[in-house]
Amino acid sequence: MNLLTTAEAADYLRLKERKLYELVSEGAIPCSKVTGKWLFPRHELDRWILSGLAIPAGMTARPAPPIVGGSQDSLLEWALRESGSGLASLPEGSEAGVERLLRAEVVAAAIHYHSTDVMDANPSIVARLAGLHDGVLVSVARREQGLLVPPGNPKQVHTLGDVLTKGASMAVRQKGAGAQMLLDVLLTRLGTNVGALNQMLPPCLTGPDLANAVASGKADCGIATRAAAKAARLDFVPLQFEYFDLVLRQADYFRPPLQTLIKLLSGSIFTQRAGELTGYDVSQAGTIRYAP
Repeated sequence: MNLLTTAEAADYLRLKERKLYELVSEGAIPCSKVTGKWLFPRHELDRWILSGLAIPAGMTARPAPPIVGGSQDSLLEWALRESGSGLASLPEGSEAGVERLLRAEVVAAAIHYHSTDVMDANPSIVARLAGLHDGVLVSVARREQGLLVPPGNPKQVHTLGDVLTKGASMAVRQKGAGAQMLLDVLLTRLGTNVGALNQMLPPCLTGPDLANAVASGKADCGIATRAAAKAARLDFVPLQFEYFDLVLRQADYFRPPLQTLIKLLSGSIFTQRAGELTGYDVSQAGTIRYAP
């Protein structure tokens, strides 16, 4: 991380040090106090400048509405309500959320991508997305994904291999949903694909929808979060933890709705709620995990 001193930051921003101290005292500029000295992350200053960029009327892009698209998550939905940010939720799956972000139909998208190549696919996906050269990745949590099964696990499904060998009916998610990407990756590692599953169709739009399908007996199992299993009073067979992040544009990072949400993500009340829902590691919540 490139950290600037007060004198260096003032020179970089072409401000007098006195003005810089005024901005610090007002909490209007990104900075951190270490051993009594103010330090300024250079990349944060760049985003701060871009957040106030004035664009001629003829070039002004349509502002994105205050909506967070992408993947559904109970902890994130609670945070949106609790923060008072004014941000609404439109859960349709990771890929659908990113597509809406690129079309300026949402201000941020919640994502959890999976790949056979890396365990943490979100940063590499954002880095490669055409039209998102200014994308910033903010951590929400690492969360636990696994197989949701009825209480007592009557089919004795303990691995994805058991789902295949026992012919258990499996609720699935729509194409582009992070949970479906995870299923595809895990099946690839077993040398097979979704065509080998006894699938319950049509696909479920969200994790809670999938949990309801299992709870109602329409399916024997399905992949979703531990929190979704707990909410539906289902048993849970853990598979792996995944990164769950928000992707947004640099210009939106410092704007009030997102900053209000990020402030809550970084606080103790968010940690407490994550513990109540179970299946979350929020030690990095609110931090930037990727920036160009």
